[in-house]
Amino acid sequence: MAPMAQLSEIQVEQFVFPPTMTPPSSTESLFLGGAGVRGLQIQDRFIKFTAIGVYLAEEAIPSLSPKWKSKSPEELNDDVEFFMDIVTGPFEKFVKITMILPLTGDQYAEKVTENCVEYLKSKDMYTDAEAKAVERFIEIFKNEMFPPASSILFTISPAGSLTVGFSKDTSIPEARNAVIENKALSEAILESIIGKNGVSPAAKQSLAERISELLKGYENKPDDSAAAKTEEETTKA
Repeated sequence: MAPMAQLSEIQVEQFVFPPTMTPPSSTESLFLGGAGVRGLQIQDRFIKFTAIGVYLAEEAIPSLSPKWKSKSPEELNDDVEFFMDIVTGPFEKFVKITMILPLTGDQYAEKVTENCVEYLKSKDMYTDAEAKAVERFIEIFKNEMFPPASSILFTISPAGSLTVGFSKDTSIPEARNAVIENKALSEAILESIIGKNGVSPAAKQSLAERISELLKGYENKPDDSAAAKTEEETTKA
């Protein structure tokens, strides 16, 4: 298996993302794939809003290895398909978004759902079910307040459920706040962070660098190579 034990923490501004973390209402420990700041250039200043950590289940490495092991960190960072393989991969993901500046739940939900709806419509994946899921998402965040150091927590399951949690400090609560059963929206949430127009280029670069190192330390099994070859032949067909 990849050398998960050798993974280090990442500090983003004053916040530290540990090497592993267990999401709310889960017993599985996920590893820190990457972390970085989300900010916006306003005139001559770069304003930092949040620190984002992206955690992945260990199954991510054998899943990504056949296709991406030979690529450099730079090649991974420049390839949209690599990040989409993380977004849609058959393994659990956990995202911790910690506030650097204060934010209201309404502000956050409005911007996130705007990005998600735009993405889903571009992929012809926005149906009544997604519209209802977006309404539910907005409802969950209604009247919430996120002061500095508080966190928004997303757990994205391979089955397609999106678990939402809130923390008023850097700790991880045992209980979840809500669950939305919609695979398209759950993946769109992560896509909005690390996808083509992801809000955190720094987190994307961190993911590319750390995953590249883990892939180098992972020995492909024969069935991994066979699966990759089958996928490649299917794509060509």
